[in-house]
Amino acid sequence: MLPEVEAWLALRTSSAADWPVSTLMAAKGNTTISVVLPARNEAETVGEIVSAIRRDLMEAVPLVDELVVIDSRSTDDTALRATEAGATVIAQDDILPELGGPEYDGKGEALWKALAVTTGELVVFIDADLREFRSSFVSGLVGPLLADSSVAYVKGCYDRPLIGSPEHAATGGGRVTELVARPLLNMHWPELAGFVQPLAGEYAGRRWALERVPFVTGYGVELGLLIDLLDLVGLDALAQVDLGSRVHSHQSAKALGSMAGQILHTAWLRLERQDRIIPVQPPSPLLTQFERGPSGHLPVVRNIGVAERPPMVTIPQYASRSFNPPRFAL
Repeated sequence: MLPEVEAWLALRTSSAADWPVSTLMAAKGNTTISVVLPARNEAETVGEIVSAIRRDLMEAVPLVDELVVIDSRSTDDTALRATEAGATVIAQDDILPELGGPEYDGKGEALWKALAVTTGELVVFIDADLREFRSSFVSGLVGPLLADSSVAYVKGCYDRPLIGSPEHAATGGGRVTELVARPLLNMHWPELAGFVQPLAGEYAGRRWALERVPFVTGYGVELGLLIDLLDLVGLDALAQVDLGSRVHSHQSAKALGSMAGQILHTAWLRLERQDRIIPVQPPSPLLTQFERGPSGHLPVVRNIGVAERPPMVTIPQYASRSFNPPRFAL
Protein backbone atom coordinates (compact mmCIF):
# COMPACT_ATOMS: atom_id res chain seq x y z
CA MET A 1 0.00 0.00 0.00
CA LEU A 2 1.25 3.47 -0.89
CA PRO A 3 2.39 5.61 2.08
CA GLU A 4 -0.13 8.29 1.14
CA VAL A 5 -2.91 5.71 1.28
CA GLU A 6 -1.83 4.60 4.74
CA ALA A 7 -1.95 8.23 5.86
CA TRP A 8 -5.38 8.65 4.21
CA LEU A 9 -6.72 5.58 6.01
CA ALA A 10 -5.80 7.05 9.37
CA LEU A 11 -7.20 10.50 8.53
CA ARG A 12 -10.30 9.76 6.49
CA THR A 13 -11.74 6.56 7.98
CA SER A 14 -14.29 6.86 10.76
CA SER A 15 -17.20 4.93 12.27
CA ALA A 16 -20.91 5.72 12.21
CA ALA A 17 -20.71 5.90 16.01
CA ASP A 18 -18.36 8.87 15.65
CA TRP A 19 -21.22 10.92 14.22
CA PRO A 20 -24.09 11.17 16.74
CA VAL A 21 -27.15 12.92 15.39
CA SER A 22 -26.88 15.70 17.99
CA THR A 23 -23.43 16.57 16.67
CA LEU A 24 -24.66 16.54 13.09
CA MET A 25 -27.60 18.80 13.88
CA ALA A 26 -25.23 21.30 15.47
CA ALA A 27 -23.10 21.25 12.31
CA LYS A 28 -25.93 21.17 9.76
CA GLY A 29 -26.84 24.85 9.78
CA ASN A 30 -28.54 25.69 6.49
CA THR A 31 -27.09 22.68 4.64
CA THR A 32 -29.84 20.71 2.89
CA ILE A 33 -29.69 16.91 2.65
CA SER A 34 -31.45 14.63 0.18
CA VAL A 35 -31.62 10.85 0.61
CA VAL A 36 -32.24 8.76 -2.51
CA LEU A 37 -33.14 5.08 -2.80
CA PRO A 38 -32.90 3.59 -6.30
CA ALA A 39 -35.35 0.68 -6.32
CA ARG A 40 -36.43 -2.07 -8.69
CA ASN A 41 -38.79 -4.69 -7.31
CA GLU A 42 -37.83 -4.08 -3.69
CA ALA A 43 -41.35 -4.09 -2.19
CA GLU A 44 -40.22 -6.39 0.64
CA THR A 45 -37.60 -3.99 2.01
CA VAL A 46 -38.08 -0.46 0.72
CA GLY A 47 -40.90 0.45 3.12
CA GLU A 48 -38.92 -0.45 6.23
CA ILE A 49 -35.93 1.61 5.08
CA VAL A 50 -38.04 4.64 4.23
CA SER A 51 -39.92 4.38 7.53
CA ALA A 52 -36.70 4.29 9.56
CA ILE A 53 -35.22 7.32 7.81
CA ARG A 54 -38.43 9.34 8.11
CA ARG A 55 -38.94 8.41 11.77
CA ASP A 56 -35.37 8.92 12.98
CA LEU A 57 -33.97 11.63 10.74
CA MET A 58 -36.96 13.70 9.60
CA GLU A 59 -39.54 13.53 12.39
CA ALA A 60 -37.41 12.97 15.51
CA VAL A 61 -34.83 15.47 14.25
CA PRO A 62 -34.84 17.48 11.00
CA LEU A 63 -31.53 16.18 9.64
CA VAL A 64 -32.85 14.93 6.29
CA ASP A 65 -34.78 17.44 4.19
CA GLU A 66 -35.82 15.27 1.26
CA LEU A 67 -36.45 11.52 0.90
CA VAL A 68 -36.91 10.23 -2.65
CA VAL A 69 -37.32 6.76 -4.13
CA ILE A 70 -36.52 6.43 -7.84
CA ASP A 71 -38.68 3.56 -9.09
CA SER A 72 -36.56 1.83 -11.73
CA ARG A 73 -39.25 0.03 -13.78
CA SER A 74 -40.55 -2.09 -10.91
CA THR A 75 -43.26 -4.65 -11.63
CA ASP A 76 -44.20 -5.17 -7.97
CA ASP A 77 -45.55 -2.83 -5.26
CA THR A 78 -42.27 -0.97 -4.69
CA ALA A 79 -43.79 2.44 -5.45
CA LEU A 80 -46.84 1.82 -3.27
CA ARG A 81 -44.82 0.58 -0.29
CA ALA A 82 -42.40 3.48 -0.50
CA THR A 83 -45.20 6.04 -0.75
CA GLU A 84 -47.09 4.52 2.17
CA ALA A 85 -43.90 4.75 4.25
CA GLY A 86 -43.51 8.44 3.50
CA ALA A 87 -41.14 8.82 0.55
CA THR A 88 -41.61 10.87 -2.58
CA VAL A 89 -41.63 8.31 -5.40
CA ILE A 90 -40.73 9.21 -8.97
CA ALA A 91 -40.60 6.81 -11.90
CA GLN A 92 -37.19 6.70 -13.57
CA ASP A 93 -38.65 7.02 -17.07
CA ASP A 94 -40.62 10.15 -16.14
CA ILE A 95 -37.39 12.05 -15.51
CA LEU A 96 -35.86 13.75 -18.58
CA PRO A 97 -37.63 11.30 -20.94
CA GLU A 98 -36.44 13.23 -23.98
CA LEU A 99 -32.87 12.06 -23.27
CA GLY A 100 -33.45 8.41 -24.12
CA GLY A 101 -35.64 5.49 -23.22
CA PRO A 102 -35.31 1.74 -22.68
CA GLU A 103 -31.73 1.56 -23.92
CA TYR A 104 -30.67 3.42 -20.77
CA ASP A 105 -31.24 1.01 -17.94
CA GLY A 106 -29.77 -0.05 -14.65
CA LYS A 107 -28.98 1.30 -11.23
CA GLY A 108 -26.68 4.06 -12.44
CA GLU A 109 -29.43 5.50 -14.61
CA ALA A 110 -31.68 5.85 -11.56
CA LEU A 111 -28.89 7.51 -9.57
CA TRP A 112 -28.07 9.96 -12.36
CA LYS A 113 -31.70 10.94 -12.81
CA ALA A 114 -32.07 11.39 -9.06
CA LEU A 115 -29.74 14.39 -9.30
CA ALA A 116 -32.27 16.04 -11.60
CA VAL A 117 -35.21 15.77 -9.18
CA THR A 118 -33.57 16.41 -5.83
CA THR A 119 -32.37 19.68 -4.38
CA GLY A 120 -30.10 18.87 -1.42
CA GLU A 121 -26.59 20.25 -1.24
CA LEU A 122 -25.62 16.82 0.07
CA VAL A 123 -27.01 13.73 -1.66
CA VAL A 124 -27.05 10.35 0.08
CA PHE A 125 -27.61 7.14 -1.90
CA ILE A 126 -28.91 4.04 -0.09
CA ASP A 127 -29.66 0.68 -1.73
CA ALA A 128 -33.30 -0.38 -1.34
CA ASP A 129 -32.67 -4.11 -0.76
CA LEU A 130 -31.07 -3.79 2.69
CA ARG A 131 -32.32 -5.89 5.58
CA GLU A 132 -31.81 -4.97 9.22
CA PHE A 133 -31.42 -1.36 8.08
CA ARG A 134 -30.33 1.28 10.59
CA SER A 135 -30.72 5.03 10.15
CA SER A 136 -27.08 5.38 11.23
CA PHE A 137 -26.25 4.38 7.66
CA VAL A 138 -27.45 7.84 6.61
CA SER A 139 -26.18 9.85 9.58
CA GLY A 140 -22.79 8.13 9.41
CA LEU A 141 -22.35 8.99 5.74
CA VAL A 142 -23.17 12.67 6.13
CA GLY A 143 -20.96 13.06 9.21
CA PRO A 144 -17.63 13.75 7.45
CA LEU A 145 -19.36 16.04 4.95
CA LEU A 146 -20.95 18.21 7.64
CA ALA A 147 -17.80 18.23 9.78
CA ASP A 148 -15.26 19.09 7.09
CA SER A 149 -15.95 21.24 4.04
CA SER A 150 -12.91 19.79 2.26
CA VAL A 151 -14.55 16.34 2.08
CA ALA A 152 -16.56 15.91 -1.12
CA TYR A 153 -17.51 12.20 -1.17
CA VAL A 154 -17.99 9.50 1.46
CA LYS A 155 -18.26 5.75 0.90
CA GLY A 156 -19.76 3.33 3.35
CA CYS A 157 -17.83 0.26 4.41
CA TYR A 158 -19.02 -2.74 6.41
CA ASP A 159 -18.92 -6.49 6.84
CA ARG A 160 -21.02 -8.38 4.27
CA PRO A 161 -22.24 -11.72 5.64
CA LEU A 162 -22.66 -14.47 3.06
CA ILE A 163 -26.16 -15.56 4.01
CA GLY A 164 -26.74 -19.29 3.58
CA SER A 165 -23.09 -20.31 3.64
CA PRO A 166 -22.35 -23.29 5.95
CA GLU A 167 -20.49 -21.12 8.43
CA HIS A 168 -22.60 -17.97 7.74
CA ALA A 169 -19.32 -16.27 6.86
CA ALA A 170 -19.20 -12.72 8.19
CA THR A 171 -17.23 -11.28 5.29
CA GLY A 172 -17.93 -13.54 2.31
CA GLY A 173 -20.71 -11.51 0.66
CA GLY A 174 -18.55 -9.21 -1.46
CA ARG A 175 -17.51 -11.67 -4.13
CA VAL A 176 -17.29 -9.28 -7.09
CA THR A 177 -15.41 -6.81 -4.90
CA GLU A 178 -12.72 -9.31 -3.93
CA LEU A 179 -12.41 -11.09 -7.28
CA VAL A 180 -12.68 -8.12 -9.66
CA ALA A 181 -12.89 -4.60 -8.25
CA ARG A 182 -10.15 -4.72 -5.62
CA PRO A 183 -7.50 -6.25 -7.94
CA LEU A 184 -8.39 -3.70 -10.63
CA LEU A 185 -8.04 -0.74 -8.29
CA ASN A 186 -4.78 -2.00 -6.78
CA MET A 187 -3.28 -2.51 -10.23
CA HIS A 188 -4.40 0.69 -11.94
CA TRP A 189 -5.56 3.15 -9.26
CA PRO A 190 -3.51 2.22 -6.18
CA GLU A 191 -4.53 5.50 -4.52
CA LEU A 192 -7.95 3.87 -4.03
CA ALA A 193 -6.59 0.69 -2.42
CA GLY A 194 -7.67 1.88 1.04
CA PHE A 195 -11.39 1.64 0.31
CA VAL A 196 -12.76 -1.37 2.17
CA GLN A 197 -15.91 -1.60 0.05
CA PRO A 198 -15.29 0.17 -3.27
CA LEU A 199 -18.56 -1.18 -4.69
CA ALA A 200 -20.68 -0.19 -1.69
CA GLY A 201 -24.13 1.02 -2.66
CA GLU A 202 -24.27 3.41 0.28
CA TYR A 203 -22.44 6.69 -0.21
CA ALA A 204 -22.92 10.46 -0.03
CA GLY A 205 -21.48 13.42 -1.83
CA ARG A 206 -21.67 17.13 -2.36
CA ARG A 207 -23.95 17.98 -5.25
CA TRP A 208 -21.34 20.18 -6.92
CA ALA A 209 -19.04 17.13 -7.19
CA LEU A 210 -21.64 14.53 -8.18
CA GLU A 211 -23.06 16.71 -10.93
CA ARG A 212 -19.61 17.09 -12.51
CA VAL A 213 -18.83 13.42 -13.18
CA PRO A 214 -20.41 10.92 -15.60
CA PHE A 215 -22.61 8.07 -14.38
CA VAL A 216 -22.36 4.59 -15.85
CA THR A 217 -25.95 3.41 -16.21
CA GLY A 218 -25.36 -0.17 -15.05
CA TYR A 219 -23.51 -1.94 -12.27
CA GLY A 220 -20.22 -0.22 -12.94
CA VAL A 221 -21.57 3.03 -11.49
CA GLU A 222 -19.87 2.73 -8.08
CA LEU A 223 -16.44 1.94 -9.54
CA GLY A 224 -16.80 4.70 -12.12
CA LEU A 225 -17.77 7.31 -9.53
CA LEU A 226 -14.85 6.42 -7.29
CA ILE A 227 -12.30 6.69 -10.12
CA ASP A 228 -13.81 9.84 -11.62
CA LEU A 229 -14.14 11.62 -8.28
CA LEU A 230 -10.53 10.78 -7.46
CA ASP A 231 -9.62 12.49 -10.72
CA LEU A 232 -11.90 15.45 -9.98
CA VAL A 233 -11.19 16.22 -6.31
CA GLY A 234 -8.19 14.11 -5.25
CA LEU A 235 -7.81 11.43 -2.59
CA ASP A 236 -7.87 13.75 0.42
CA ALA A 237 -11.41 14.89 -0.48
CA LEU A 238 -12.66 11.29 -0.27
CA ALA A 239 -13.54 9.48 2.96
CA GLN A 240 -15.11 6.27 4.22
CA VAL A 241 -17.29 5.42 7.22
CA ASP A 242 -17.65 2.02 8.87
CA LEU A 243 -21.38 1.29 9.04
CA GLY A 244 -21.05 -2.07 10.79
CA SER A 245 -22.74 -4.91 8.92
CA ARG A 246 -24.78 -4.91 5.70
CA VAL A 247 -27.33 -7.67 5.10
CA HIS A 248 -29.07 -8.11 1.76
CA SER A 249 -30.09 -10.81 -0.71
CA HIS A 250 -27.38 -12.37 -2.88
CA GLN A 251 -27.15 -12.66 -6.65
CA SER A 252 -26.60 -15.90 -8.56
CA ALA A 253 -23.16 -16.71 -9.93
CA LYS A 254 -24.35 -15.89 -13.47
CA ALA A 255 -25.71 -12.51 -12.37
CA LEU A 256 -22.42 -11.79 -10.62
CA GLY A 257 -20.59 -12.66 -13.84
CA SER A 258 -22.59 -10.02 -15.72
CA MET A 259 -21.90 -7.49 -12.96
CA ALA A 260 -18.19 -8.28 -13.12
CA GLY A 261 -18.22 -7.81 -16.89
CA GLN A 262 -19.84 -4.38 -16.57
CA ILE A 263 -17.27 -3.37 -13.96
CA LEU A 264 -14.43 -4.48 -16.23
CA HIS A 265 -15.92 -2.45 -19.09
CA THR A 266 -16.22 0.58 -16.82
CA ALA A 267 -12.58 0.28 -15.79
CA TRP A 268 -11.43 -0.17 -19.40
CA LEU A 269 -13.25 3.01 -20.49
CA ARG A 270 -11.49 4.97 -17.77
CA LEU A 271 -8.08 3.51 -18.55
CA GLU A 272 -8.58 4.60 -22.15
CA ARG A 273 -9.89 8.04 -21.17
CA GLN A 274 -6.93 8.62 -18.87
CA ASP A 275 -4.47 7.52 -21.59
CA ARG A 276 -3.30 4.58 -19.48
CA ILE A 277 -3.76 2.10 -22.34
CA ILE A 278 -3.49 2.22 -26.11
CA PRO A 279 -6.40 0.11 -27.36
CA VAL A 280 -5.88 -2.11 -30.39
CA GLN A 281 -9.62 -2.73 -30.51
CA PRO A 282 -12.44 -2.07 -28.05
CA PRO A 283 -13.45 -4.91 -25.75
CA SER A 284 -16.36 -7.08 -26.83
CA PRO A 285 -19.61 -6.23 -25.02
CA LEU A 286 -20.70 -9.88 -25.19
CA LEU A 287 -20.36 -12.34 -22.34
CA THR A 288 -20.82 -16.05 -23.05
CA GLN A 289 -21.96 -18.19 -20.13
CA PHE A 290 -23.19 -21.77 -20.08
CA GLU A 291 -26.28 -23.58 -18.86
CA ARG A 292 -26.80 -27.32 -18.92
CA GLY A 293 -29.48 -28.51 -21.33
CA PRO A 294 -30.75 -31.93 -22.42
CA SER A 295 -27.81 -32.40 -24.78
CA GLY A 296 -25.07 -30.84 -22.64
CA HIS A 297 -23.82 -27.35 -21.91
CA LEU A 298 -25.52 -24.65 -23.95
CA PRO A 299 -23.98 -21.20 -24.50
CA VAL A 300 -25.98 -18.18 -23.36
CA VAL A 301 -24.74 -14.84 -24.70
CA ARG A 302 -25.50 -11.59 -22.88
CA ASN A 303 -24.64 -8.02 -23.82
CA ILE A 304 -22.84 -6.48 -20.85
CA GLY A 305 -21.74 -3.29 -22.56
CA VAL A 306 -22.23 -0.20 -20.41
CA ALA A 307 -23.84 3.06 -21.46
CA GLU A 308 -22.79 6.26 -19.74
CA ARG A 309 -24.58 9.48 -18.93
CA PRO A 310 -22.61 12.74 -19.11
CA PRO A 311 -22.10 14.99 -16.09
CA MET A 312 -25.53 16.28 -15.06
CA VAL A 313 -24.25 19.84 -14.98
CA THR A 314 -23.94 19.68 -18.79
CA ILE A 315 -27.68 19.00 -19.25
CA PRO A 316 -29.52 22.26 -20.14
CA GLN A 317 -32.77 21.12 -18.50
CA TYR A 318 -30.92 20.55 -15.25
CA ALA A 319 -29.43 24.02 -15.23
CA SER A 320 -32.85 25.57 -15.82
CA ARG A 321 -34.87 22.91 -13.95
CA SER A 322 -37.42 23.28 -16.75
CA PHE A 323 -39.24 20.01 -16.05
CA ASN A 324 -41.53 18.62 -13.36
CA PRO A 325 -41.90 14.82 -13.46
CA PRO A 326 -45.04 13.37 -11.87
CA ARG A 327 -44.83 11.99 -8.34
CA PHE A 328 -46.45 8.68 -7.44
CA ALA A 329 -49.51 9.27 -5.29
CA LEU A 330 -51.83 6.99 -3.31
